[in-house]
Amino acid sequence: MSKGTKKELWVCIDLRSRRLFELSLNVLAKARELAGSVSGVTVAVLLDAPGPQPLQDGRSGHQPIISANDAAEECTNYGADRACILANKLLGSPRPDLYASALAGFVARHNPMLVMFPLTDFGRETAARTARIVDAGLISECVDVLLEKGKVVANCPAWGGDFMCRITFLDPSRTGFLTIQPHAVRATEVKGRPGLVDRVDVEIPDIHKGIKLLSNSPRPKEAQRLEDAHTIVVGGAGLGNIDNFSLVRELSVAMGAELAATRPPVLEHWVDEERLIGQTGKSVRPKLLLSIGTSGAVQYVAGIMEAQTIVAVNRDKNAPIFQIADIGIIADAKTILPRLIDRVSQVTMRKLADDLGTREKSDSRNAFGERVKKLREAHNWTIEALSKATGQSPEFIEKVEKGITTPPVAFLLRFARALKIDPDTFLRREEKALIRSLKDQAFMKRTQDYAYQTLSPGEESHHLRAFMVTIEAKKAHKPLAYKHEGEEFIFVLEGELKLTLGDKDHRLRSGESIHFNSDTPHKLKSISSEATRCLVVLFTP
Repeated sequence: MSKGTKKELWVCIDLRSRRLFELSLNVLAKARELAGSVSGVTVAVLLDAPGPQPLQDGRSGHQPIISANDAAEECTNYGADRACILANKLLGSPRPDLYASALAGFVARHNPMLVMFPLTDFGRETAARTARIVDAGLISECVDVLLEKGKVVANCPAWGGDFMCRITFLDPSRTGFLTIQPHAVRATEVKGRPGLVDRVDVEIPDIHKGIKLLSNSPRPKEAQRLEDAHTIVVGGAGLGNIDNFSLVRELSVAMGAELAATRPPVLEHWVDEERLIGQTGKSVRPKLLLSIGTSGAVQYVAGIMEAQTIVAVNRDKNAPIFQIADIGIIADAKTILPRLIDRVSQVTMRKLADDLGTREKSDSRNAFGERVKKLREAHNWTIEALSKATGQSPEFIEKVEKGITTPPVAFLLRFARALKIDPDTFLRREEKALIRSLKDQAFMKRTQDYAYQTLSPGEESHHLRAFMVTIEAKKAHKPLAYKHEGEEFIFVLEGELKLTLGDKDHRLRSGESIHFNSDTPHKLKSISSEATRCLVVLFTP
C-alpha cells in the first residue's frame, strides 16, 4: 500500500434502476472483501440532485427508482462503512459528463486508493471521464481484482476472452479507477453493522452549457431472470459477427427462450452484460440449453453444468463443448440456424393451432392467449401493431391475450404471415380442407337481396375463383362493409354498381371494371332500377 492514498475503496452506485443498483451492491461486496485484506474502509458514493429538477422544456427530470437516501441506508446494510451522497442541482439528469465532473473534484480532495464502477456502458463512460479529469489510471473490463502486497492487480480478458491478463497501475501512489464485472461477487447483507451516511454539496464546473438530455426511458421489463429460465439459447465467439449473433437472438424469440452469451459477444457489445453466463457471469440451470458457436471454455462451462439437457452446435468436431453436451451438432451455425428458426416457428404455430382447436376449454383459451402475448412481446410489437397486422381491433387483441375470447382461424393465418411463417408449413391437411370449406360456405350464401353462382365448380381448393353476382335493384350486396384476404376483380355485365372502397365511392356502369386489394373494407350496392349483374373474380392466398 502506498503512502500517497488513503485506505479507502470507493464504489460509484448506479441509481437509474433497481437492477443497476443491485449490480452496484455486488461491486460493493467485492470492495468490502478487498478492504478487509488491508484493514481499509469501504465507501459507497451516490450522486443526487436536491429535488426534482425540470428539464429545459419544463418536463420532469430523471427520477431514480429508489431515492439516494434510501439507497445510502441500504448500502450501509450491505457492507459500506460510509455512504457519501454528492449533491448538486445538475445531477438530476443521468449524464456521465456531469457525474464525472462532480466525482472528480471529490476524488481529488480525498485521494482514495481505488474507485470502482459496475461494468455497464454508463459505468464505462463515467469511469473514463473521471479518470481523465484527475489524470489517473483506469483498468477496464475486469473480471476480478486482488490486492497483492498492497498493489491492485486486476484480471482482464484479452484476445476475445481466450486469455486472462494481470494488469496493475503504473503509479500505485495515485488513485486508481476500474470497471468490474458485477456478477463476480454476490451482495450479502451485513447484520448489526450500520455505517454512516453523509451528504456533501459539490461544485460542477460551468463547462457543460449547450449539452442537454433530450429524453430517457427505462429498458422494457424482462420476462424473467436468466437464472430462472426453463429454456436458454447461448451464442458464442464462433458466430463471428453481430449479424450472425442476431440469428441466435431470433431463435430465442421463436422458442420463447431467454438469450445469453459467452464473454466474447459481451466484450464486442453484441449483447448486454446481464446476458453473460459463466464463472464471472451467471450460473443457470434450465431444462434445455442450446449452446451455439461456443468452444466450451472452462469459465463458460462452469455456469451451465446444472442444465438438464445441453445441445451444442459447433463446426469444430474437437471443440470441448461436445464433451459435456447431451446432443452435439457439427455444423456451421450460420447455415443451420435459419433452418432451425423456420422449423421452431412452424412448431410454435402448430401449438397455437392446437390450442385454437380446443377453444371451448377456458384453460386452452388462456394458453392460446398467453402464447400470442409472449410472441408479440418477443417481437417487440405493440398491441396496436399486431392489430394492424391481423386486421383486428386492439380491444379484440387484448381479449384474446387475456383468454376472454377466442379468435377465428383467419386470425391465426394472419398472425402466422406477420411472423413470416407460411401457414402451409404447420397446418394439417384436414385443417386446410376445413378452411377452404369455410371459405366456400361464405361464397355460397344467399339472401333476398343478392345471389351468386360459382363459375369455377370443382376448384374449391384453388386460389382463383370466379362468380356471377346478382344484386337486386336498389339493394346492397351486404348491409355492412367487409374485407377478406387477397385481391378482387369486378366487371359489371348489366345495370349500375356503386362500390364503396374504404371511404371512397366508385360508380361502375355496364362494361366497366375495377381491380382492388380485398383487404380494404368494401361494400357493393346496385343503384340501377333493375338488378345489377357482375362477374367477380377472387384471388385468395
